[in-house]
Amino acid sequence: MAVRKLSDSVINRIAAGEVVERPASAVKELVENALDAGARNVEIVAEVGGLALIRIIDDGHGMDERDLALSVERHATSKLNDEELLRINTLGFRGEALPSIASVAKLTITTHAKNAPHGWELTVNAGRKSPIRPGSLPRGTRVEVENLFRPTPARLKFQKSERSENAAITDIVKRLAMANPETGFSLTTGERISLTLPPTTGLFDDARLARLSRIMGAEFADNALKIDATREGLRLSGYAGLPTLNRANAGMQYLFVNGRPVRDKLLFGAVRGAYADVLHHGRHPLLALFVDLPPVDVDVNVHPTKAEVRFRDPGLVRGLIVGALKAALHNAGHRASTSVASASLAAFRPESGFTGQTYPSGWSPAGGNPVGFAEGGSGIQTAETLGFGPQASSGDIAPSLAAPAADQLDRPLGAARAQIHENYIVSQTRDGLILVDQHAAHERIVFETMKASLAASGVAKQGLLIPEIVELDAAEADQLAARAPELADLGLVIEPFGNGAICVREVPAMLGEIDIAGLIKDLAADLADIEMTVGLKEKLEDVCATMACHGSVRSGRRLNGQEMNALLRQMEETPFSGQCNHGRPTYVELKLADIERLFGRRG
Repeated sequence: MAVRKLSDSVINRIAAGEVVERPASAVKELVENALDAGARNVEIVAEVGGLALIRIIDDGHGMDERDLALSVERHATSKLNDEELLRINTLGFRGEALPSIASVAKLTITTHAKNAPHGWELTVNAGRKSPIRPGSLPRGTRVEVENLFRPTPARLKFQKSERSENAAITDIVKRLAMANPETGFSLTTGERISLTLPPTTGLFDDARLARLSRIMGAEFADNALKIDATREGLRLSGYAGLPTLNRANAGMQYLFVNGRPVRDKLLFGAVRGAYADVLHHGRHPLLALFVDLPPVDVDVNVHPTKAEVRFRDPGLVRGLIVGALKAALHNAGHRASTSVASASLAAFRPESGFTGQTYPSGWSPAGGNPVGFAEGGSGIQTAETLGFGPQASSGDIAPSLAAPAADQLDRPLGAARAQIHENYIVSQTRDGLILVDQHAAHERIVFETMKASLAASGVAKQGLLIPEIVELDAAEADQLAARAPELADLGLVIEPFGNGAICVREVPAMLGEIDIAGLIKDLAADLADIEMTVGLKEKLEDVCATMACHGSVRSGRRLNGQEMNALLRQMEETPFSGQCNHGRPTYVELKLADIERLFGRRG
């Protein structure tokens, strides 16, 4: 077939296929145009998932007659100077998106430039332009897209349901609204107002957090850590949630580069790296991060919809994100998210219709002691078993332990009052109570201690009087033996012992008395998932976490009052102690006011 030049209409439809994948793509391009025009209020309407109608009205600076005529021409733009393709300071190219959309829909633009006597209107239907005529609009620009993809039935056939398209449009508007808190947004899908976000005022950081709270929920704002770090002209700002505030997918992770929403693999990978040792695999933190850098240091045109970017120095970007997030998490100390307490309170509330004829699980019908908590049983530690003297009655129910010292009540995790089921520590604070999972909490403490020791001078070893022989599968034993030098750096000294066995001569001193066979078998299982080409230091968190689990206070171990309080004080001093090595909370805090509401003592 002979080479021939394609017609403008075909070229535009090909471009539309790259830029306008679905109605949400058109909404993104048009809202970005409004933001680039300085809009402080943007109204979006979508009918039938945006396929029947998309209407966007902004109060930006508008266009005059000449600019309006050029805005629907290909390769015409107000957003780019000649020969400056690497200095893109705007969100999009008005002259690129509009002709692409106009080639696959009916596009009507009404615009009124500031100080102009009147506005202008232009219609382009499937690439055919009508003459420009005077239009009525107070100020700014109104764009209407009707019957999207009707000229291209094949593309129309592959569009998703109205609900799916509305969800995609809502997501796009939310992301653009996060990056522009000073601008108000209103979104109506069908006959329902889906989103109303008034412009925020005040200091920028406060305005940004207020906008994020409106979109991501008040729970995020209550548990967000402020991020603000710079390095070599690169700035990272925004907010990241505590590890205990997490989701099963990354849907609540919002990333921006120079104000542009992106879904970039490098950035998502950096987030995973930062949370690697505080959040279990398969769980994802909530965050909104904004990367700002000189335009020449980032290429935003590597993807047709600009969803991905390419950095000139990706290592610098990743390093800043990982470092800033880890520092914020470290500074958060033992803090856990308020969502943990909210979930706990919800679990305590009786179901509606409770008549008093049935009893909460664990309580006897006679109203006596909780089942398993009877006198002399092993379910709860009392004053005598913990070595504390009894407390004289003061008119209210006496606690299980002697009255704690005032300074302990004022500590963040309070004073230990009891141990329940030989696994949970009950602690009293000045304004509430705390329930601690002793195994999970100590596991985090051992983990962080091991990491600190390794970074400082190496993990101290403790020799075994009698070396322990652990039988394994031959392949597992060989793989473990091959890692012996690296494991020695972590305080575990092993050597092969015949076919399918490992001899353990030294263990990390901080682990104390442990089940050595169980540790070796668990490590063998972990190493089976790590390629031999990957060093253990790259998987340090996984290996240390396994060791820490075996070296922590086990569930079912009785602790006396001194031991419990010592654990609470260690938690207060240990980074990330609000969650275990798998990302689960180590404690739940219930405020006295919330407890009183449970019993109807407060409104």
